[in-house]
Amino acid sequence: MIILPAIDLIGGKCVRLKQGRYDDVTIYNDSPLDQAFMFKEAGATWIHVVDLDAAKSGVPENHEIIRP
Repeated sequence: MIILPAIDLIGGKCVRLKQGRYDDVTIYNDSPLDQAFMFKEAGATWIHVVDLDAAKSGVPENHEIIRP
């Protein structure tokens, strides 16, 4: 089994939505880069990144954070 850690982004922060609702957001980390390094240190070789701002608006709003 392969488990991919995920980073969901809103406003440049790592978040989770409760039941997919944009009005119920929990911030897990202010720095996606720090979060990615934590996943790497835990052994992850891939990370699934979702720009939730873009999913809602249709405009890539976190592109600078995601870009390699």
